[in-house]
Amino acid sequence: MNPLNIAATGMAAQQTRVSTIANNIANMSTTAYAPRRATFADLFYRQEVTPGVLSSRTGTIVPGGVQLGIGVRTAQVVAEQSQGALANTGGDLDIAIEGRGFFDVELPSGERVYTRDGRFSLSPDGTLVTSEGFPVSGGIAIPENARSVSISAEGQVFAVFSDGTPPQEVGLIGITIFANDKGLEALGGNLYRETEASGVPLGGFAGVDGAGFMRQGFLEESSVDVVSEIADLIEAQRGYELNSKVMTAADEMLTATTRIR
Repeated sequence: MNPLNIAATGMAAQQTRVSTIANNIANMSTTAYAPRRATFADLFYRQEVTPGVLSSRTGTIVPGGVQLGIGVRTAQVVAEQSQGALANTGGDLDIAIEGRGFFDVELPSGERVYTRDGRFSLSPDGTLVTSEGFPVSGGIAIPENARSVSISAEGQVFAVFSDGTPPQEVGLIGITIFANDKGLEALGGNLYRETEASGVPLGGFAGVDGAGFMRQGFLEESSVDVVSEIADLIEAQRGYELNSKVMTAADEMLTATTRIR
């Protein structure tokens, strides 16, 4: 009874889709969150009659054949790296990237990872760090006597003083881009790691080689479209129900078969 197995793969696929949608909705308020999309592919086919084979000695060719599918599988779940809306926070250390690119962050292990979450803070020694305390690459340190911080669209960081001293440039925040953003590995905590699929990180500066610009006092909101997610959720639920009906029908057919005397 192949329909039982086929419907089971269909139900598993819809479960994956619902899990993906649930994660998107759960992160609808997560800074710079990129929604995920599950895509599917059909499984191998049982070739009972292969298209194009000879059907007679005179050379007649079968035009269509008989190819029976055996189900569906999850092809990939990828992040849609689309620009979210920019929310005005007014914070000196809140930075949004308007356009392509990621901030370069260094983990305690020394590994470089990437994020679009620009909710930065200062460590006890004045170093610019993420909300998890990971330093932004470049080792940018703000002097203790600085009254405020000014960050240009190109990423130049200036310390502003209250004693009339001219603003002092203390560093430059770079932007890293990838040939294939969808190939990045999500680590959680709004962090990504490069992979073979993403290509090597191309470190650069804001506004150069396709990289976006920085906006101080703004944060990028999640790009989740809640209305679209709810519509997809309803569709996935209906798909799950239809596959369960196929299993019920196949079970009834199998029951009828076993009752034949």
